Amino acid sequence: MDAPLSPDDTDLPLDAVTGDALGDTGTLGFRRAMAKVREFPRAPGIYLMKDSAGRVIYVGKAKSLRARASSYFLKAAAEDRRTADLVREICDIDYVVAESEVDALLMEARLVKDVQPKFNKDLRDDKSFPYLQIVTGEDFPRVEFTREPGQKGVKLYGPFASAGSLRGAIQVLQKIFKFRTCSLDIEDGDARWRWYRPCLLASINQCTAPCNLRITKEEYRRDIDRLRMFLEGKKAALLKSMREEMAAAAKELRFEKAARLRDEIHMLETLDRRGKLDKHVQPEVFFIDPKKGLAGLKKVLKLEKKPRVIEGVDIAHLGGGETVASLVQFIDGLPFKPGYKRYRIRGVEGIDDFQSIHEVVLRRFARLRDQDESFPDILLIDGGKGQLNAGMDAFQTLGVEPPTVISLAKREEEVYRPGENEPLKLSRHSYALRLLQYVRDEAHRFAQHYHHILRKKSQLGEE
Repeated sequence: MDAPLSPDDTDLPLDAVTGDALGDTGTLGFRRAMAKVREFPRAPGIYLMKDSAGRVIYVGKAKSLRARASSYFLKAAAEDRRTADLVREICDIDYVVAESEVDALLMEARLVKDVQPKFNKDLRDDKSFPYLQIVTGEDFPRVEFTREPGQKGVKLYGPFASAGSLRGAIQVLQKIFKFRTCSLDIEDGDARWRWYRPCLLASINQCTAPCNLRITKEEYRRDIDRLRMFLEGKKAALLKSMREEMAAAAKELRFEKAARLRDEIHMLETLDRRGKLDKHVQPEVFFIDPKKGLAGLKKVLKLEKKPRVIEGVDIAHLGGGETVASLVQFIDGLPFKPGYKRYRIRGVEGIDDFQSIHEVVLRRFARLRDQDESFPDILLIDGGKGQLNAGMDAFQTLGVEPPTVISLAKREEEVYRPGENEPLKLSRHSYALRLLQYVRDEAHRFAQHYHHILRKKSQLGEE
């Protein structure tokens, strides 16, 4: 249960609120708690609501303690059915400052589990809430977001109140601990994995690529142990251990290992600057089930395996004929913001969507080819058969084997495939179509955002 009044954690006009305005909540204890909130810091952390007996009845997290906690002392909170019962029992409030939003998120989950506050009951009991799960029974344990926690061979953290915040935290932590999030069954010592091509997370140094045996089982598990220490609130001990290991590696002239540890220590120490969950959070899309969407695409597109990486391309036009393009990237059915790219179309005169698609596909895949990076499993082009053909022509120009390339036409939501005269018509309610629409719409949104940025720059230049 989060306060419904300050989703952006903006400061609220607390001084304008009185106990009388809140009816039967205007008790001495409530007024005292309201006064204390005025002194809360504008920093991330957790707040603890207490009743007249001093019992903790609710634990919440915030990226701005003053803003979030103060929302409970507005009249609307006493009238909202989600918070009314809680507000009536508030007689005191305390807080604990966290070093970052990620720390606050984990602190909240640990306290809810340990203290079991009255108004966090639904979160403690409801198994549909999200968990962070480490599959410890594997040679190279994967880390995953789940609403259906396993019973054996797993280590669970949570439950968490916000699915979006948990997804964001996983992405932040993956940059530090470089764990895998894929569902591959990787066995240590199986030489076949040496020929497996890692996904783009390895290319951007966000995964140590055990799928290509680039890291030993022991080294990988050491990284997982560090992650577990952090998740369990042992950050100080973790940093001490890592500094000692870094010093030992430098003494043994293992400079590459020492440099990696140095970078990880720095990222942990500066987590407050990189752990902004709203910059990493993936939207919680209730009408889309990523796993079912990917399974559906495997079936309808007749793919050998379930796709993991999908890229979407869209074109937008700026006044005066300038054209821009966007490329968005989805991993495991969810947006992967670090993979988003923008392009200014350079080689096309006037408005020509077909040639613009040709240029952006050519530039994107020439770069992947030249840098020996993995192609996505699916490339989705916004448009119909003409746009699809323009994209396929780009691959022919490059002389490379394309991935699965499709286009999605807006009007009838038809899927066009190379070499097929008739489009594929999916049910409007199919998970596969919903996922494709999500990728297409996100590409469109990102292209329009770039369009607006350039338009503002153009207007400023004219002035």
